[in-house]
Amino acid sequence: MKIAFVHDWLTGMRGGERCLEAMCELFPGADIYTLLHIPGSVSAIIERHRIITSPLQYLPFVKNRYRYYLPFMPLAIESFCLRGYDLVISSSHCVAKGVRIFGRTPHLCYCYTPMRYVWDMHAQYFQKRDLTSLVMGLLRGPLKKWDLASSRKVDAFVAISETVQKRIKRCYNTNARIVYPPVDTERFSHTGERGDYYLLVGALVPYKRVDIAVDAFNILGYPLKIAGCGPEESRLRKMAKGNISFLGRLSDVEIALLFSRCKALIFPGEEDFGIVPLEAMASGKPVLAFAGGGVGETVVNYEEGSARPATGILYKEQDAGGLIQAVKSFERIERVFSPEGIRKHALAFDKRVFKTGFRQIVEEFLSNNA
Repeated sequence: MKIAFVHDWLTGMRGGERCLEAMCELFPGADIYTLLHIPGSVSAIIERHRIITSPLQYLPFVKNRYRYYLPFMPLAIESFCLRGYDLVISSSHCVAKGVRIFGRTPHLCYCYTPMRYVWDMHAQYFQKRDLTSLVMGLLRGPLKKWDLASSRKVDAFVAISETVQKRIKRCYNTNARIVYPPVDTERFSHTGERGDYYLLVGALVPYKRVDIAVDAFNILGYPLKIAGCGPEESRLRKMAKGNISFLGRLSDVEIALLFSRCKALIFPGEEDFGIVPLEAMASGKPVLAFAGGGVGETVVNYEEGSARPATGILYKEQDAGGLIQAVKSFERIERVFSPEGIRKHALAFDKRVFKTGFRQIVEEFLSNNA
């Protein structure tokens, strides 16, 4: 069977690329179509595949500034016209699902979210009053219209969480099944020597709300390590006091070591699913997270007297005060959390579980479209 994957861009190993990597293991002969590929930026498993890029690959400064080319991405993804495939699987949070397909080849979309830049998080992405915000404000309507039309090119959607399933229904007026993203739990250990620091892992972009963590730990004074990079880094460094350290972009091995030695993960943003909290839990570490988005499906909130073992604390106010209260509560009840029990909970989201569920959906999809 000849299969094509369509992925928005290949510029680093984030959550979507972890999902694509697992799909590549399921279908090792598939071709990958993508807007942009920075060689060496993704795993060897992905790099082994034949990768076809769009005209965006050759535009100036695109490797570091590709998000500025968002208005051109619909045209770039439509420059592909896939022929001769038995199945197309788009792995999409932006424009990948809008690919043109020749003939009646069935198209299954694994959807991380409808295009968040135009539907739900436009204000968070374009906070600054600059030329980029002005242009995106003018283009938001046409991009939303295009995104809705592109959803009609998909024969069936698979969502990464209930949160995204509901968003797909609201934005595209169509149903979706759910397969939770994979966590490579074998990369993580819960037997490491515990340090005295809290940990935040993620891209330093506005919607991750790293600023909340910085404000909270400026007040708390506890050590906080921040692993990641992004356009917010300079501003956040200026905000932070000496107890907060910025580690930049780290390798998978370095991240796993940080997880194994931290006290707990800090997760102040609202994610569509959130693989990072599960990576922390695979390391036996509790998660202190804002109670929005996908963490409600993955983190077992501490409730006094509950028989269900807790894996973290979910707080309801997405601000420094809410996080400070969660950290203070955790400091009081830290011994309640069992590293072995937390890791056991994370194993339910292991990569093998994803592969079994995703393969089953693909087989059923193909049977229904035979």
